[in-house]
Formats: sequence, structure tokens, C-alpha cells
Amino acid sequence: MAVSTLPDPASPADAGHPLAPIPYVVRAVATETPDIVTLTLVPRSTKRTGPFRPGQFNMLYAFGVGESAISISGGSPDGQLIHTVQSLGKVSNALTRLTPGDTVGVRGPYGRGWPVAEAKGRDLVIVAGGLGLPPLRPALYEIFRNREAYGRVEIIDGARTPKNLVFYDEVQGWRRRSDLRVQVTVDSAGRDWYGDVGVVTTRIPDARFDPERTTAFVCGPEIMMKLTAQALVARKVPAETIFLSMERNMKCAIGFCGHCQYQSSFICRDGPVLRYSAVQTLLNLKEV
Repeated sequence: MAVSTLPDPASPADAGHPLAPIPYVVRAVATETPDIVTLTLVPRSTKRTGPFRPGQFNMLYAFGVGESAISISGGSPDGQLIHTVQSLGKVSNALTRLTPGDTVGVRGPYGRGWPVAEAKGRDLVIVAGGLGLPPLRPALYEIFRNREAYGRVEIIDGARTPKNLVFYDEVQGWRRRSDLRVQVTVDSAGRDWYGDVGVVTTRIPDARFDPERTTAFVCGPEIMMKLTAQALVARKVPAETIFLSMERNMKCAIGFCGHCQYQSSFICRDGPVLRYSAVQTLLNLKEV
């Protein structure tokens, strides 16, 4: 499976107008859950987007409908892109209805990604909730390729129910590895579920890491990230080594429209990955 990131720097070889999408063709569609699909896209011509870093996002354009910011969940050096999309609105609904051979517009990549290089030599705690695993997936595979460069690796993957877990087979493969530890938990489940039940924060006390030399990557619903970060701080992980993916309200992706302004920051330009220490106070303010 092609999940490698592309080489730096992350700038298009043929940028053109910054708001003009590049046509890509849907090569494959994989159904993750009833409302989530993974799209494999390839360039329709020699023109393609630039290389990406783990944690960055693209703007995907459904022709005749509109565009939406979607995290990059994989790719390959030949220009293939992988995006995992949940049907939540008219644009994402249109994207989840695409079939092989359809054309979609792509522009990007945008934003600051996960600091995988900065985290070398440290323990890693990677926490995904809801649809948080796809934005983390390229970082995970980069870490796997350079596993000897990191200390302990703890992965906590959570969802509302077992049916809401994405990349389930991949995660089961990770659980069989001896060089990392994976916990999978769901908020609620029936009798056919034999795994852990509870929100992801309930698994933090069981995670194994050295707080003083730990970097954490957290992605999911905002309230889940806030509570997870608080749980990590309670275990003495410094707030400045906890990173959150704050994807919200992005429209232009180039810091022009202001929709994603987060006090003095623009999520599309200064994020989506931000240090918890930089947003800790804002997360405690209502309607920010």
C-alpha cells in the first residue's frame, strides 16, 4: 500500500493561480464506514500538486458544488494522493459519492504538519479520536520507516463504536508489531466487541512513556483533543511538546479570507498542527 510522503519542500512545481485547482482522477474508492470513504487520486496530466509533509491538507473541489479542506492520509512519489472523507455537508457528501474515473480538483498542500523530525530520539504518544487517524497516518508511516530513531511509540485509536473505526485492518497489523504498542477503544459497543470501551482519555494512564522526553500528536474532535492534552499534562508531559491538529473553517487555505482566524493565528497558514502551549488558553474560551 502506498502511504509514503513525498520529498520536501512542499511547494508545487507549477503553481499557477493560487486558487486554481488541478484536475485529478479518482483511481479507487474504499468504504471505511457507512459515511466515510478513502479516495485514491492520480493526476489527470503531467500537472500535479507539490510534495506534502505529514499533517498537511489539500483543498478538494467537487465540480459544480464547491471545495473543502481535507487532510492528506497518504500518497506516493508518482503524484498519487490519498484522502479520507466523511460526509458532513454538501461538498463532503459530493466527494464521498465519487466513483473511479471521476474528476476532482485539488490544490495544495497547505499548512504546517506534524514535527516528526523534531521528535526523533523521544518517546511518542499518538492519539486519534473520531476521524483523527487519517491526518496522522502519513506521520505514522514515516515513523515506522525510521523506527530506530524514536523511543517508545504508543498509539491510542478511538471511535464512537466499532463500526466507526477507520483503517481497521491496518491498525490490527500495527498491533502485531513488537516495536510499538497500540490501544484501540470505543465509546460504546455491543457484546460482539472484545476490546476496550471508554473514551481515549481513559487509556492515557495506561500508556507507557517518559514524560520528560515525550512528544505527543493528537488529532480528533476539539473537545477530545483538549481533554487528551489535559490528561497528558497531568502525567507531566510538557504542554510545548503536545501537538494538536486544529482543522476548522478553512475556505481559501492561503490566509486571505479570514474564515479560519484563531485569535492572532490563521489555521491554514500557521497550523493546522499547533503546539498545545500556543492554544491552551484559547481552548478554554467559549465560542473562539
